[in-house]
Amino acid sequence: MDTPAPSRRLWIETVGCQMNVLDSELVVAALRRQGWSLAAGPAEADAVFYNTCSVRQHAEDKVWSALGRVRIEKQKRPGMIVGVLGCMAQKDQEIVRERAPWVDLVVGPGQLHRVPGIVEEILAGGAPRIEVSLDRTAGSRDAVTRSFESYDPDRDPAMRPTPFQAFVRTQTGCDKFCAFCVVPRVRGPEQARPPAAILAEARKLVDEGCREITLIGQTVNSYKWTDGGRTTRLADLLHDLDAIDGLERVRFVTNYPRDMTPELIGAVRDLPTVCQYLHVPAQHGSDAVLARMKRGYTIGEYLEMHARVREELPAASVTSDFIVGFCGETDAEFQTTVDLVERLRFKNSFIFKYSPRPGTKAFERQPDDVPEEVKKERHHVLLDAQTRASLAGNLPFVGTRQRVLVEGLSTRDEKRGVDPGPEGFAQLTGRTTCDRIVVFDAPLRLVGRMVDVTIDAAGAWSLAGTVADGLADAVPLDWLEAKLAAQPPAPSLHQIAPPRRDG
Repeated sequence: MDTPAPSRRLWIETVGCQMNVLDSELVVAALRRQGWSLAAGPAEADAVFYNTCSVRQHAEDKVWSALGRVRIEKQKRPGMIVGVLGCMAQKDQEIVRERAPWVDLVVGPGQLHRVPGIVEEILAGGAPRIEVSLDRTAGSRDAVTRSFESYDPDRDPAMRPTPFQAFVRTQTGCDKFCAFCVVPRVRGPEQARPPAAILAEARKLVDEGCREITLIGQTVNSYKWTDGGRTTRLADLLHDLDAIDGLERVRFVTNYPRDMTPELIGAVRDLPTVCQYLHVPAQHGSDAVLARMKRGYTIGEYLEMHARVREELPAASVTSDFIVGFCGETDAEFQTTVDLVERLRFKNSFIFKYSPRPGTKAFERQPDDVPEEVKKERHHVLLDAQTRASLAGNLPFVGTRQRVLVEGLSTRDEKRGVDPGPEGFAQLTGRTTCDRIVVFDAPLRLVGRMVDVTIDAAGAWSLAGTVADGLADAVPLDWLEAKLAAQPPAPSLHQIAPPRRDG
């Protein structure tokens, strides 16, 4: 009797945003359909892929380090395939092969649908391959757009991080051309997916047991699809998603301030499945810096948008991104960002030191003239301000009862390698509808369920609580809105314990 051929095994490491996480999921699912299985690590894999990010230098440095490590394994097993996928592949192209000639395939985000075929060709003895899309200046918009093919094949439930949560892409690419950002170059022109395709994918996910989807796009609230004289925008899409039986929560990220329309805010307010959570990056508090960044709005316009959100959605969580140390940033300009964080009290903010990226307008035209030590100090100061704001925003939740989707083990118990079994207790984690992280002790069988949790304590980054007896209804939203409105001033820094991600 013939012995069946062993399954070929793959390993993939993903760096970067939710878009990259989804891309990796889809690439692995396509390879699984060709008979591949997942390896426990690179040393056990027949193919190793790195899905890369080019938004910051640190993300690229991580990939170069990983490629250096995998070279040793490649020398031991020359038949092992090494692939570089995603944004760094699109940006650097031949540079990847020049610096790491042991790489077998370099595939940009607009060509990921080709990965399974390229792998088969290389296994059959083919030469290394570079497959990338056209540069933004290499042809007409239509030609460049066609070269960035959206990659959204059938989903594989086993490839999602959890079976009850999933990312769904609304669009690819970006046309905003912020001075610091390489995304329009590496992901191409903005192009929307048909709403019918998005809704069909959402229904399929729900049929597979998914309870929460997150719509993702570089600027998701810029979504626009026109067909037969009818235009569908994100607010319309949310209304259609809300009507899907079995879909309990819908989120969407990331938003552009000028596209936060009254219709979209109204949809978040009125639709029961849509989470009251908005990630709307401000990037800076100074009009002068925003102009140098080519963000396309003033801080006054951002404040007006934020005021409309607060008027219609008093209990919503608003989060932001900020860059410190951008070209020419003065002490006074940096202080406007600190003032903005203290004024608007974002739930949290992702804070980054400016990293010049080749191919961007800032790299070509503006000197990176803020010293690294100054960037580090400003990062520390802004993080302290955000920590105070985050704690002040979490304190009013103490004593309330919140509806939480249980996601799995907390960071603490994951690090400890806790395995309580389905009936055992562990520290679990989940999120409220307004995206507050909650940790609590409960049996593992609750993962994937909606439960009500009484909040007992608050830290800057998470809440801690107890699963409510009988899983009673969550606190009424109007009660929480009143409590948030009456919250005390933000505490000073010395009152705050060191932040803990697990509460």
